[in-house]
Amino acid sequence: MRIIRGKLKGRKFFPPKNFNSRPTTDFAKESLFNIIENYFDIEQIKVLDLFSGSGSISFEFLSRACISATSVDISSKNIEHINKNSIVFKTENELNTIKTDAFKYIKNSNLDYDVIFADPPYDLKNIDTIPDIIFNNETLNKNVLLIIEHSSKVNFTQHKYFDNLRKYGKVHFSFFEINTNQI
Repeated sequence: MRIIRGKLKGRKFFPPKNFNSRPTTDFAKESLFNIIENYFDIEQIKVLDLFSGSGSISFEFLSRACISATSVDISSKNIEHINKNSIVFKTENELNTIKTDAFKYIKNSNLDYDVIFADPPYDLKNIDTIPDIIFNNETLNKNVLLIIEHSSKVNFTQHKYFDNLRKYGKVHFSFFEINTNQI
């Protein structure tokens, strides 16, 4: 894995041994960030990275100088790996890592973020509940952009806050926002 742009451009990092997650491909990540950069001034946003795995998305945001990133993952090994890379990349002041279940976090935490990115396991049984849980959280920033990475087996197009779907090979990104602007 590598960081595509920003102050950490070209830096490589590798997932921990026996890594069970599926990292977002560089092609899909580059396309995703092209969309986000046209939508936001990344230097002005706070980011939540759910099911963060290797931390690749968090580091990409941090490389592009977001205000802060919070990485949430249930795996101690993944969180430890993210923390180690954060020290190497000198992003530990902008990165907050939380070892917990992502569903518990979005139900019980303050969601005052500008971008929420969720990359759950593609076979997660309750992936379709993520938007409802997030949009029902009373602390949610009303201008939030929610992005969920998923397989072709999942269809969010009928969700109240669904805005757009982008496909990059086998990777699908569904975009949601309260005030849809058509991404």
